[in-house]
Amino acid sequence: MTSLELEALLGLIGGARHIVIGTDTSSRADGERLATAWGGTVLATVTWPETAASWLRQALRFAAPEPDAWVVSATPAGWTGMSRRLLRSTSWSPHRTFATSALEGFPLPGLRGARTDGTTWETA
Repeated sequence: MTSLELEALLGLIGGARHIVIGTDTSSRADGERLATAWGGTVLATVTWPETAASWLRQALRFAAPEPDAWVVSATPAGWTGMSRRLLRSTSWSPHRTFATSALEGFPLPGLRGARTDGTTWETA
């Protein structure tokens, strides 16, 4: 994650009082960097593998705290199974979710995020 991307993500979630951070195992360092830069309340940080039997345990932990916003740093491969499980099994909303540049174009309407150059995107 670039500094511009991090700054843009912080701007997107700026009005939130508390967040939940989710990462796949290969993006864990970005999640830690985001948590440090956020400076506000992080209700949970949830990490999931790129492949799993169901992702149910991780999805329930990710969605349960009901934060103002969810922030995701993951590869498309790592996010695919997790997002499907979230949609099927929780009250999670992509409209309150912000992601890093790796997920730009991910086919999930309402998902928003930041590019490496600091500009933002939204999936329609």
